[in-house]
Amino acid sequence: MSEVSAVNEVIRWAAFGCAVVPVVLLMCGAPLGGAVAAAAGLAAVTAASRALLRHSERTAARLDADGANPHRGRHGRTGIGAHRGGRRA
Repeated sequence: MSEVSAVNEVIRWAAFGCAVVPVVLLMCGAPLGGAVAAAAGLAAVTAASRALLRHSERTAARLDADGANPHRGRHGRTGIGAHRGGRRA
């Protein structure tokens, strides 16, 4: 399963949860206002999560297209030289 389809699957399940939770709350005797508030809250969280996932996908795609720089270590230094630490002969 690719990353994109995994994200779509998560979003589908979240939307399903947004629809099912209020129904279950009403069946258990919760007031209508509480069920509506729960649905609105879940929808807001789902929308925010979807936006963040899409932003993450776009950022990853952009980095792949640009040719991401290799990891340069803790302090960002490369190469061998006097600034590398360790023992000197």
